[in-house]
Amino acid sequence: MADHGAAATLPLPTGRTSVAAPPAAPHVQVRSLTAWYGTAAGVRDISLDFPRGTVSALIGPSGCGKSTLLRSINRMHEEVPDARIDGGVMLDGVDIYGPGISAMRVRRKVGMVFQKPSPFPAMTIAENVAAGLRVGPPITRGEREAVVERTLKRAALWDEVKDRLDHPALELSGGQQQRLCVARAIAPEPEVLLLDEPTAALDPIATARIEELVHELRRDYTIIIVTHNMQQAARVSDVTAFLYLGALIETGPTSVMFTAPSSPQTEAYVTGRFG
Repeated sequence: MADHGAAATLPLPTGRTSVAAPPAAPHVQVRSLTAWYGTAAGVRDISLDFPRGTVSALIGPSGCGKSTLLRSINRMHEEVPDARIDGGVMLDGVDIYGPGISAMRVRRKVGMVFQKPSPFPAMTIAENVAAGLRVGPPITRGEREAVVERTLKRAALWDEVKDRLDHPALELSGGQQQRLCVARAIAPEPEVLLLDEPTAALDPIATARIEELVHELRRDYTIIIVTHNMQQAARVSDVTAFLYLGALIETGPTSVMFTAPSSPQTEAYVTGRFG
């Protein structure tokens, strides 16, 4: 689906609710979503609610549609040639695919981190963090430096890089690069953070750091994470959704999904009998 231009803005509230707050309306709602690649459907007729201030995990075997669903939530899916969607995605009640809604505006509200660390190679550490600020209102150099420091602290990276902010980002280790990508994603102050297999390319120590970071960030963001790692889903998420062959099989509290799922397919997957 094409970008409808930057004239319209998303009339979305900026306040966030803590994890301990009473249940409220879902922050993100996916409604009857089918995402197409030409004539093939990556996901089919999926409806899901993502509660505000929680971590939701999308699990399922390779090719089941997890990443397609994730990319549909911030309009990255439409960047694929011949891709389109049917249905809708609501952010605080606003259809992000609605007439006049800018994809760029959506992506400022819904940040994304990909499987492989992807810092911009020609930029310094500080420039990487500030890259997302270019599409927002103009800010002074001092304001930009303050955002860089604040964001790197939230990404648990400041103490490791504060003396080399002008060094190339590619000098960082893989785990540091991924935390830098998290910092870049949250610098524009989004409301939702999408993580697509964020630790798949990392060693166990770096993986643990990213998981710790997810626990920290859940206080400020609604987080949706795609993972093949069942132990990781159980450790970091409040809610889990199981997808298979492009369809939503089951969703529920993570503790229930891993101990007493209602679907035999879910039970077979989480117990390792297939996948």
